[in-house]
Amino acid sequence: MDRDALRAEIEAFLAAHHTVSLATVDDQGAPHAANLLYACDGLAIYWMSDTESRHSCHIEKRPIVTATVAPDYEDFRSIRGLQIFGTARRLSGAQSLGTARRMISRYGFLAELASGPAALRAAFEKAGFYCLIPSRITYIDNTRGFGHKETLELPTEYGG
Repeated sequence: MDRDALRAEIEAFLAAHHTVSLATVDDQGAPHAANLLYACDGLAIYWMSDTESRHSCHIEKRPIVTATVAPDYEDFRSIRGLQIFGTARRLSGAQSLGTARRMISRYGFLAELASGPAALRAAFEKAGFYCLIPSRITYIDNTRGFGHKETLELPTEYGG
């Protein structure tokens, strides 16, 4: 598959799914994984999270992360998914507000948090907004043959 077709297929896959499993490491190199709801813009993945969660703290010190988007399948011949390597960071200012809008647009229940009772608003307002900028995405598609993989390498300055 050519680069443009692969990118389009990856973007469509990201748009069709909702959960990313994000892997980070702590100062001692111990791994941690967390499943997060996400929104995307092109290949960039955005999410909101408690700034004191383990993965958020890891990102502050070690922004290099890996992630997967892999729905649950019963039959190995149907498996499709993404393996992503890149850099994650906490957003601020206008980027943070844009991500909040993006998340609320994709997940209507978040609007309830943002405008609901005081306790829900406080939880929403405490959250940080994050972005994963991929530098490599491997698309796995067993519908094209067992173990079929194609990798999209992206420039380090890729921004979405």
